[in-house]
Amino acid sequence: MTGALVDTRTSDGTLDAYRRVIAVTGWALPVVSFLGRLPVAVIQFGSVLLVTRTSGSLATGGTVACALALGQVAMGPFVGRLADRRGQRPVVLAFALLNSLAIALYTLAALHDLPTPALVALGILAGATVPGIGPLARARGVALVRREGADERVVNAVLSLESTMDELSFVLGPALIGVASVIAHPAYAFGAAALLVAVCGAGFALHPTAGAVPRSAKRAASASGPRMPRQVHVVRGGLVLLGVLLGGCGAGITALTQELGHEDQAGLVYAAMGVMSAVVGLSMAAVPERFTLPARWRVATAGAALLSLPLIVTDTLPLLYVVVTVFGALFAPNLITGFGLTERAVPRERLAEGMTVAASAFVGGQAVTLAVAGRLAQAHGPAAAFAVGSVAAVLAFLVALRVRPLQAPADPPTPAVAGP
Repeated sequence: MTGALVDTRTSDGTLDAYRRVIAVTGWALPVVSFLGRLPVAVIQFGSVLLVTRTSGSLATGGTVACALALGQVAMGPFVGRLADRRGQRPVVLAFALLNSLAIALYTLAALHDLPTPALVALGILAGATVPGIGPLARARGVALVRREGADERVVNAVLSLESTMDELSFVLGPALIGVASVIAHPAYAFGAAALLVAVCGAGFALHPTAGAVPRSAKRAASASGPRMPRQVHVVRGGLVLLGVLLGGCGAGITALTQELGHEDQAGLVYAAMGVMSAVVGLSMAAVPERFTLPARWRVATAGAALLSLPLIVTDTLPLLYVVVTVFGALFAPNLITGFGLTERAVPRERLAEGMTVAASAFVGGQAVTLAVAGRLAQAHGPAAAFAVGSVAAVLAFLVALRVRPLQAPADPPTPAVAGP
């Protein structure tokens, strides 16, 4: 075991950790979970472009996108709590099918230029029915490797792999929107998203591992369950601010590309940021355990605050690509560390709920900012939206300073005892 921990600084040790993860989950689970979460990235980022194109107003696009994200934020914790109580299989299956239908209705409404209130209502529906595959996959993966007696190195590999898949989905999602916008219309990407969530969401729900995860949680979750520690709420506050940072960047990117006459490039610019973030995310499994999670978060939030500043003065498309790509190197470390802190702090019996609430906190910050920063960008230019993100990054650093070092939790042995 000691030798394995020393190997965390080497590529062999990192690859071994990923091999152990795949040995437990199998190859099919990461594939269907990745494809099943891709539609979330498409509709979150694409809503701004779709509604902006059909309505002609960036402010309207931001408002509807905010409504969609807030629907997801409101229902996300409920989905996680329901998965803890009933199991992931029936919950994900039902929500995946509902989400597919909701995305289709939302897309048709935008194409027919329905009034803004109708678009807002359908956007809320599309967000509220998101099956939460990303956070539930985190919970499932962590529970499976914990049950096998894996050490923190392997748990960290699960979180790194899941965050990298999130980043890759937020690369391909905007890229899919960008390609569809250039070739024809962003609505085609929404059609693909509806199909993917139905097929791959069902695949994730029906995978054999779905029945193995919730057994120990189900009994404890039947009541209110153990209370969430204060640490969890501090981390959620930091994740809200990281969502504000991403929302400000998204609104700024959309506004700047539109101002420069290259609005169809917005998705590709966003994807460039995601590529760098995904590459760095995969390497996070090699970070030694002695570099504690609170210390990592302080470094990552400080770096994000510094690297977001050049965005405020960026005024050309080539420079935007460069600055956004460099900035992307700090995003995955922030998210991976935030989810890592959440996993360490939440009671085992409420792991799915803890992960979905953490994801909802991040999406909620992004949602509100899309609406506010979109209007700021329309009134005062892209720099105003980027400035909102920079301020949020500074505040996230201040929150990270309040996170205290975590002891190895007493909970992890529980799944091994209570599990089948």
